[in-house]
Amino acid sequence: MDFDANKRSLFRPKKVITTDNLLPWVISPKQFLDNCTQCGDCLAVCPEEIIVKGDGGFPNVDFDLGECDFCGKCAEICKEPIFTAITESPWHKKASINNTCLANQNIYCRSCAESCEAQALTFQIGISAVPQIDNDLCTGCGACVAPCPTKAIEVKPIETKENK
Repeated sequence: MDFDANKRSLFRPKKVITTDNLLPWVISPKQFLDNCTQCGDCLAVCPEEIIVKGDGGFPNVDFDLGECDFCGKCAEICKEPIFTAITESPWHKKASINNTCLANQNIYCRSCAESCEAQALTFQIGISAVPQIDNDLCTGCGACVAPCPTKAIEVKPIETKENK
């Protein structure tokens, strides 16, 4: 009996490659996915060791491992046309806090603010002292992500006039 190998995966879901945590200075997710060779040079050169192989083997930033210091080594070592100049803004991402923050349960925790060099996190005076992020000060470096005990913080794109 002959079988058609193309039909073998007919009912399997197609793997979608997430582009949520691509490297800084990436021109566009499409250009990145089309041109990245997955060589691993950016993983090897990252001094913070936060670049990991993500979906499909493409490099991603893992803020659970630490923060990005925006040194630009990942963009400089890459031979492919996927990065803007490192003199430009690295990305339009900022930290965001969800409802699992301990302050929402009246539990004192300031681990995010203690790790933020830019001092972008402040706390409202009151019983729960819920953290607030000043988007003008936040660089999107992710320093606040790893120390959060409930994983209530993530770095994600902010709405700009270009992506509304």
